[in-house]
Amino acid sequence: MVVLIDDRLLIEHLLVGLSVAPQRRLMTTSLWYHRACRAAVAGGAGQLSGPFTRLDALRQAAAIRQLLTLPDEVVLPDPRRVVPAMAELSERHPHVRLLDLEAAAVAVVTDAEVLLSPAGARGVLPAVLDAEGRTWSIHGVR
Repeated sequence: MVVLIDDRLLIEHLLVGLSVAPQRRLMTTSLWYHRACRAAVAGGAGQLSGPFTRLDALRQAAAIRQLLTLPDEVVLPDPRRVVPAMAELSERHPHVRLLDLEAAAVAVVTDAEVLLSPAGARGVLPAVLDAEGRTWSIHGVR
């Protein structure tokens, strides 16, 4: 079974680990991965970059390297399957932003359960996932 995690949970997983059953395959979207990498590299004290700034310089550099060379345990979806699904979903959900559209499409094409951070669950994505019959839940970020 595939578990799709948002950008905040991706960062949490790489820094401290997520409690996900070992038989489940972790996946994130290309855009969520991009946002996590951008936050790690750009720095600052935002919600995405904040966890990195709380690390000492040595651990911070190691964490950023790990994120930029995404470990094999976190899979990225095949755009050849996702992009057509995004086009179809955009017909049913025309006002959904690209970030959420990609996440919903990945959930549909991979039959994934979606884990969202509390911040990720505040947008329109949960309603789109519900409309598409996808299972999702909120996973608290430590």
